[in-house]
Amino acid sequence: MTAATAAKLMSYDDVIGRFDPVLGMEVHVELGTVTKMFCGCPTAFGAAPNTQVCPVCLAFPGALPVVNDKAVEMAIRIGLALNCSITPWGRFARKNYFYPDQPKNYQISQYDEPIATEGFLDVVLDDGETFRVEIERAHMEEDTGKLTHVGGETGRIHGASHSLIDYNRAGVPLVEIVTKPVVGAGERAPEVARAYVTALRDLLKALEVSDVRMDQGSLRCDANVSLMAKDAAEFGTRTETKNVNSLKSVEVAVRYEMRRQGAVLADGGSVTQETRHFQEADGSTRQGRRKETAEDYRYFPEPDLQPVAPDAAWVEELRGTLPEMPWLRRARIQEDWGLSDEEMRDLVNAGALDLIAATADAGAPADAARSWWVSYLSQQAKTRGEELDALPITPAQVAEVIALVADGKLTNKLARQVVDGVLAGEGGPAQVMADRGLEVVRDDGALQKAVDDALAANPDIVEKIKGGKVKAAGKIVGDVMKATRGQADPARVQELVIAACS
Repeated sequence: MTAATAAKLMSYDDVIGRFDPVLGMEVHVELGTVTKMFCGCPTAFGAAPNTQVCPVCLAFPGALPVVNDKAVEMAIRIGLALNCSITPWGRFARKNYFYPDQPKNYQISQYDEPIATEGFLDVVLDDGETFRVEIERAHMEEDTGKLTHVGGETGRIHGASHSLIDYNRAGVPLVEIVTKPVVGAGERAPEVARAYVTALRDLLKALEVSDVRMDQGSLRCDANVSLMAKDAAEFGTRTETKNVNSLKSVEVAVRYEMRRQGAVLADGGSVTQETRHFQEADGSTRQGRRKETAEDYRYFPEPDLQPVAPDAAWVEELRGTLPEMPWLRRARIQEDWGLSDEEMRDLVNAGALDLIAATADAGAPADAARSWWVSYLSQQAKTRGEELDALPITPAQVAEVIALVADGKLTNKLARQVVDGVLAGEGGPAQVMADRGLEVVRDDGALQKAVDDALAANPDIVEKIKGGKVKAAGKIVGDVMKATRGQADPARVQELVIAACS
């Protein structure tokens, strides 16, 4: 953070001493449907620009939308998991605003009749304390396209020479989850914000309604922050930091806004209601545009879509499909594995817990699964600059490697080479092992020759072994392992060396 930026901030302790922070979190979730919200275009991420579009999502005259039933089902399951009431009768609305990546110049959303209302999510803070975040609503809508600003230094519109528009994302199903004002968090407000988005991400992943990839924009957080004086009766003016795309950044953005707004208010100024953009480079926020009110959007009912009226029996049927909640699953796993709170917290923070559990579910011992994910695979993720769960290897494949080691077909060293091959896209573990010729050599004849060659090359070592210095056999074992490219079974080689020197 530059000195100029820092000079505009109040110390965090002073902010907490003079003001009470109020948060409001708006999280947009791209649903994992095969097709878009109102048309049959595919939703796969990463396709060539403007190849997943049609007259409906490009808003050609006369093209009519049709609701994606699977998206409605996913939205209801999200609402149920958030302890919400499901609206028995609702409808879509047009939210009118002009923006280049919105082909229709309005967004089909829900306004006064959302699919789910009045819920809550209990989140666990770093010290184990639970904080309840109340949910105001979860509503369905469609995503916008994507703008790429070219020619500037920051990748934003300011300073760019031109912009490119990709409409592939336009029309992808979204659920926006909006909290009620979060009060009472005090100095822990930034932590509460991070913990809430973390818990929500984990819940959505467990529901299998989204891949919740913040780096790809399938989970995006808008963090609303305001400050109110200790003796005030009304909330202060809020700002909305848009599209914060990592859990840590949510915490950093909230803390920064609290310090920035504190400095503005302390100087006798007033906070402007506006959107702001988070700067990953220094953890600051920068001014965006003045924030519109609901009246500015001129909502009115969408005339081309029937109301959404989920049958009560169907809603209860969907309630029965809800999985074990992530926090309950973690408590069960922690008890089953005998982990301390600190060990459990480390696994969760590393993004390894679900991967380890899935590997264990695939048949691997939990200890072995844990060792692979928190050591070698974590190192590979760091080297590749990827999240652990983004590595191109599945828990089932890791379990297969562990089984090959347990069966004596691979040593740990060879197993790492097999994993490297899987990560390189060479196929599954069995195929990589076969193609690279990595299976442990079990032919005693071949091993005996390698042992004999190593003994012949080291007569002094032979004399030491014959004299009772068994540890000296390590040199011979090492030579044999080198000669066999690590494919020999070290324990069997040791046996053959001792037998030959007896």
